[in-house]
Amino acid sequence: MSERYIVEMINITKRFPGIVANDHVTLQVKEGEIHALLGENGAGKSTLMSILFGLYEPDEGEIRIRGETVRIPNPNVANRMKIGMVHQHFKLVHNFTVTENIILGLEPRDRWGRMRIEEARKKVADLSKRYGFNVDPDAKIEDISVGMQQRVEILKMLYRDAEVLIFDEPTAVLTPQEIRDLMAIMRGLVKEGRSILLITHKLKEIKEVADRVTILRKGKKVGTFDVRTTSEKVLAERMVGRPVQFELEKPKVEIGRDVLEIENLHVRNSRGLPSVKGLSLTVRAGEIVGICGIDGNGQTELVEAITGLRKVDQGRIKVLGRDITNRPAREITALGIGHIPEDRQKYGLVLDFTLYENLVLQSYYHMPFSKNGLLQFPAIRTYGDRLIQTFDIRSGRGGTTVVRYLSGGNQQKAIIAREIDRSPALLIAAQPTRGLDVGAIEFIHEQLIRERTKGRAILLLSLELDEILSLSDRIAVIHDGRIVGYVRPEETDENALGLMMAGILRGEAVMT
Repeated sequence: MSERYIVEMINITKRFPGIVANDHVTLQVKEGEIHALLGENGAGKSTLMSILFGLYEPDEGEIRIRGETVRIPNPNVANRMKIGMVHQHFKLVHNFTVTENIILGLEPRDRWGRMRIEEARKKVADLSKRYGFNVDPDAKIEDISVGMQQRVEILKMLYRDAEVLIFDEPTAVLTPQEIRDLMAIMRGLVKEGRSILLITHKLKEIKEVADRVTILRKGKKVGTFDVRTTSEKVLAERMVGRPVQFELEKPKVEIGRDVLEIENLHVRNSRGLPSVKGLSLTVRAGEIVGICGIDGNGQTELVEAITGLRKVDQGRIKVLGRDITNRPAREITALGIGHIPEDRQKYGLVLDFTLYENLVLQSYYHMPFSKNGLLQFPAIRTYGDRLIQTFDIRSGRGGTTVVRYLSGGNQQKAIIAREIDRSPALLIAAQPTRGLDVGAIEFIHEQLIRERTKGRAILLLSLELDEILSLSDRIAVIHDGRIVGYVRPEETDENALGLMMAGILRGEAVMT
């Protein structure tokens, strides 16, 4: 590996209203290395990489590419400097084909201005074959999996001959197998001489694939470390500034009555195709039932059916003995169901509302937040300040901060604060720690265990097998819209769960 720096960001400072996102940060990336960027949510990682990709310009500092001082005012300039970025939330047009997305903004044309789509399609197919991506150039984005969509984003960079590849939380929405495939892709890209900047919260992935890691905390650089000689424990402590508890303590809880009962449920997806197929499930007071499966096997439709966001074709859903099948979402919420949605930005928050407003989204129409149809802002502020303090929601301007400008971890904390504080009988937690740092994950896990100890029933859906194994009392494995078996976490492992998730192995029913 060359010692030459391909990227140098020297004393970079970036300020936003009420916050210094990057405070004189220096980052130096060697040619041909995988350099990880680690830090809590809101530590300034994505901001730093957005500056490198031209989405922001720094207030202070200097950027050097291949030793030359440069200015990167926009992503087009970054692309010309052979810098590419795969964003955490993909930048794809869903009703365009793979090829159309990859060439967007760089369409090859003949001398009459006509697009040479077949030429582009062949180049995309060749790139896909060369890197073993198995991406269909003619498939529409809306018809392919999340993992395939990410490969399309990588192909966009390769199509533009990027030499510096930035990955922002690339595994947040991937299955374990897709994560392994991505790691192999990264290693292959580095062998070709490319350099990779990897933003991630997952210490295992850093240990597995990165050469060096730079840690940020509260906008400042903590240091750069050799991954091989630094333990996960040390990395976690440097990231959050305190010791982190990796082992969860789950006190013994007496199991209570059936809270959620699902019988022979059939639900269709957005394209009208069967997605949940005769699924039955029970969750009882004082237990966490984890549902694990490969993404796209009916988990989303199951949650939407329970919460009143999707119509049920057949079957029954009961909460505390009351039939809620196809009832309005507000009525279901009022019966005592809390919902932490899998996509916090799409379904959990109104991004252009303030933090105060988001914290009362489920209850603004009740006293004391509303009187005679008018919002009571003093009561909303008092309530919001209590939740902000209790759940340690960090923001530049407190409760008046527009939620769009919170970090992902603090957005998630806001949702969890709102849903838990209503003391629901049933809490549905879908991907509750997606894209979060180890400190935020520790906090959210503690909250879920605390609710379980209070006697709440919790339905946990997660693509993180270690999360399912550590939190669940029972695990229900879903495949092709059906529960293919129940297992206890102490009696299984990730390999066995993987086989069940793929439909290869069936589990014995475990009910007590």
